[in-house]
Amino acid sequence: MARRPLLTDEERRLLFGVPGDPDALARHYTFTRSDQDLVAGRRGDTNRLGFAVQLTLLSHPGMGLAQMEEPVEALVEWLAAQLDIPAAAFSEYAGRPQTMTDHALFLARTLGLRPPNATDLPFMIEAAAQSAWGTDRGQLIVAAVIAALRGEKIILPAPAVIERTAIAGRARARKRTADALLAGLSPAQLTKLDRLLTPDPALEATPFAWLRNASTSPKPDHVRALLDRLRFVRDIGIPPDAAGRVHDDRLQQLTREGRISDAHQIGRYRAYRRRAILVASVLDLETRLTDAVLDMADKLIGGLFARARKARERRYVAGTRNVARLMRLFHDTIEALGTARNSERDAFIIIDETVGWTKLLRVQGEVRELADLAGEDPLQGAADRYLTLRKFAPELIEALEFKAARSHDPTLSAIRLLRDLNRSGKRAVSADAPMPFRKDWKRLICEQGQPNRRLYETAVFATLRDRLRSGDVWVERSSNYRRFDSYLLPMAAVPAITAELGLPETADKWLAARGAELDRRLKRFARRLQRGELEGVELRDGRLHVTPVKAATPPEAEALAARIDAMLPSVRITEVLHEVNRTTGFCTAFTNLRTGEPCDNENALLAAILADATNLGLTRMAAASPDFSYRVGFRASARRRMVRRLKRIAVVD
Repeated sequence: MARRPLLTDEERRLLFGVPGDPDALARHYTFTRSDQDLVAGRRGDTNRLGFAVQLTLLSHPGMGLAQMEEPVEALVEWLAAQLDIPAAAFSEYAGRPQTMTDHALFLARTLGLRPPNATDLPFMIEAAAQSAWGTDRGQLIVAAVIAALRGEKIILPAPAVIERTAIAGRARARKRTADALLAGLSPAQLTKLDRLLTPDPALEATPFAWLRNASTSPKPDHVRALLDRLRFVRDIGIPPDAAGRVHDDRLQQLTREGRISDAHQIGRYRAYRRRAILVASVLDLETRLTDAVLDMADKLIGGLFARARKARERRYVAGTRNVARLMRLFHDTIEALGTARNSERDAFIIIDETVGWTKLLRVQGEVRELADLAGEDPLQGAADRYLTLRKFAPELIEALEFKAARSHDPTLSAIRLLRDLNRSGKRAVSADAPMPFRKDWKRLICEQGQPNRRLYETAVFATLRDRLRSGDVWVERSSNYRRFDSYLLPMAAVPAITAELGLPETADKWLAARGAELDRRLKRFARRLQRGELEGVELRDGRLHVTPVKAATPPEAEALAARIDAMLPSVRITEVLHEVNRTTGFCTAFTNLRTGEPCDNENALLAAILADATNLGLTRMAAASPDFSYRVGFRASARRRMVRRLKRIAVVD
């Protein structure tokens, strides 16, 4: 199988060829005074032009004429125009090999350059390896090799040589990346990595495929399955700092390769590359599995409260008729009490006669249920599904380590308490248990004096869910639930960026400087205001008054504009369009999309253009013009195109 080239044809032309646009030619190949003196010392137009070509090629791309594989005609024409020499003279120069060689040697000595040799290959490979530490892009690696050669005043060798050294440097960078990722791993850990690609009968797949193929639907069993995978990954024991030993772009590339490759493909690589991909994949899997566990737990906990609210709504809707009946009964009872008061009779007797005491006793339970339903907190309904929470919650808090900015954060204290209760098997929650909840939840949990375990644990996980979402609580080695500070620039990178942008080193210094500037301007404004130096602004009765800004156009200018407008003839826009068409013939640019024929109805075409230009639309244009119909306008606008405009747009794009 043929080796895949490092550079595409376009990249090779950009790096080793002569640019064709005038701006690039002017930037790279404009003579300096010393260049002009060197060229002027050659005899004859042929030698001067050929010498100039070699001189400029040593500047860009940095190689001699003999090593050029790309055409140089554009450069020859550009230099010939500068030297006022016919470009055809270069063909004679190309037929003089000895003259070309002598000129090349003379230019190398004059410019302090030397030709490349075999001893430069290790230097070129190392330059490529340093560039490839963070990228696999061939153009960037080759550009780094070219820059290193230019820095050492070495004439570029043939492009094929540079490309081969870049490939070797890239391979060296890949090997160094693998060595950095695998550094410190024991033989047992390497064995565990290799077993990821071996089929496991118990899993009915390779562990590598099993780790990647986890269900995403939110179910308690699936949370436990994700936690099993997370524990499996952690058991391999890849240290957390392994990712920091290599360039982030290189690590991401290995991660992407692991995501798109199956176990069979990865198993065909060399040992160092195979294991490097597996280490990157394990680091990525730990992060993704952690996020998947937290995301699924988030949905399940939120689902408990959502189902509780919906169940409450359904019960309320189902009891609507009962509410109406009970309210009428309550209304009749109030009327009976009013009658008893007005007649000074016994209220109990009147209620029994008009409403019925037995009827009131029968609905007492219904009234209590409706009252409880109205005051029911969603926490109570969520706690009714406590068994769903218990299916995954103990394993969740056992497998993940939650952190917060405060060392004694009440939410983390509550998590630690639940973890201790799970380990010891105790069920009772102590009265002094941390309660990072709102007041109504605290009252509800401790309504019976002793904290209710179901309500307490449900409230703890609901609070944990909210704290994770807000970023107040985070999980290490997670991507979606990591510490907020991790999104900021590392402290080591701040000085260089602040120096480049001209900013203070810290935000406090910047805020102090802006505050001082604002204070200075406000004091200056206050002093000028007190002295009455602000035009149109004054302080009266402790209030600031600003005079409205008047029109700045003087009457003379308005009078002149009116005179000029009166001198211009009144003309219809359609007449202007006809006149412009007679002068320029622009209507011929609108041709039929299928046949290419020009439009045979000039009036309809111009009306369609005017309707589109003014956003009037064909319908309103047809209503405003007696000689124009919607059908004619649609044909003129939908079946014509402006060829010149489209060509201009294509050139710009």
